[in-house]
Amino acid sequence: MGVIKSAIGDAILTSIFVFFISTLRILSTKTSLFLNLQPLSLPGLFITTILNTIIILTISLIGRILGGASFNPSSTISFYTLGLRPDSSLLSFAIRFPAQAIGGAIGIKSILQVIPTEYKDMVKGPSLKVDLHTGAIAEGVLTFTHNFVILLVMLKGPKNPWLKVYLLSVATLVLVIIGSGYTGPSMNPANAFGWAYMNNKHNTWEQFYVFWICPLIGASSAAMVYRFLFMSPVKEKKA
Repeated sequence: MGVIKSAIGDAILTSIFVFFISTLRILSTKTSLFLNLQPLSLPGLFITTILNTIIILTISLIGRILGGASFNPSSTISFYTLGLRPDSSLLSFAIRFPAQAIGGAIGIKSILQVIPTEYKDMVKGPSLKVDLHTGAIAEGVLTFTHNFVILLVMLKGPKNPWLKVYLLSVATLVLVIIGSGYTGPSMNPANAFGWAYMNNKHNTWEQFYVFWICPLIGASSAAMVYRFLFMSPVKEKKA
């Protein structure tokens, strides 16, 4: 029953996350133009990181209210691999990850229904823009980097939660810019599934290989590298 409750919380939180993160480009563009700034200028990108930080902090608060719900399978896997989710298991992920994917689909369907027509070209999800294997490698490497930075900032970074999330927002923005010509990128299988579902590509090999298998491998690898670099065997034994 506890796993089912967690899965429901995950589905709710993922749908909320996907809904609001899909508006980030619109919000940042409109805010930048209102301040007479170019959206892709450094001040414009700074606004994007601030807005992203607000969204993530809000989502994190909702996640705590929902009992520790998660909205990203890749980060869930990296924390589990590092031993920071002792209450989780691979069996629980078999239930929670599909719930997150369903939440992603609900979030995307909802935002596409309520967004004004003139803004729909600004609401786009991840998609493969190169050949299959190049995209898979890119998504895996980007997700590896993203999760390694998450672990580094959350476990070794500043104590201030706002500063932690802001640093992660900056890192995420850099990775999005780098990966924009490859896969979008996603770095979140549940978000990618939501967009794939709306485009009727959710049951393709491309979706699972590029946006699920490689990112999850990248996320677990990030945890293993972090463990090798920062967690000595003595510390692990004491823990």
